Amino acid sequence: MAAAATTGSALPLVIVTGMAFEARIAAAPGVEVVYAARADRLQHALEQALARGAAGVMSFGTAGGLSPDLLPGAIVVADAIDGPAGRRSTDVAWSERIASALRASLPAARIERGPMAAVAAPVVTRQQKETLHRETGALAVDMESHIASEQARARGLPFAVCRAIVDPAWRTLPPAATAGLREDGTTALGPILCELARGPGQLPAMIRLAFDARAARASLVAARAVLLGAGALSVV
Repeated sequence: MAAAATTGSALPLVIVTGMAFEARIAAAPGVEVVYAARADRLQHALEQALARGAAGVMSFGTAGGLSPDLLPGAIVVADAIDGPAGRRSTDVAWSERIASALRASLPAARIERGPMAAVAAPVVTRQQKETLHRETGALAVDMESHIASEQARARGLPFAVCRAIVDPAWRTLPPAATAGLREDGTTALGPILCELARGPGQLPAMIRLAFDARAARASLVAARAVLLGAGALSVV
């Protein structure tokens, strides 16, 4: 799915997210947001957006923690994406401008530079996270950045990543955490409640996840405001 950009002659920044709530946070003047949870739907939406013209591509939203010292709400501005097609660098100057703006305006926040892993299937257990961190050295993982990176690379567009940790490296997600995610990136409450009814022991983990998600959301809201105010949502 896509959220429309503002009108005007300048080409928009295309922001790529996986979930609808991330897309709502990312929306800003001069930005076109595309989102979907299913990879082929996301790729199709992104291709359509880029065909209309874009100044650059940014992957924005939440990520799973891989580095064990990153708490929920920490922000990763990636210097590279380690995905199915290999390791791809992000735009150095733009990424540094993003990180500098965040550090200057959010001194209490944890802002990290380093590689991100991007995968085609969810990474939900502590063991999976430990393995991926050991194999890639990545600080965090998501399921959208490799798609955004490859599409930007194919069109010669600058690419950047700004992601907030939601589930830390030591946390295993309960099945209920992903039960309600629809292919279009929205969330259905019914399947989550059904999963909790089948396994009520998941409730404490879901409560912890809710607090983690609140921290990640707050970081994303703050980051979006900072980047917009600093002009870092534009490539140059």
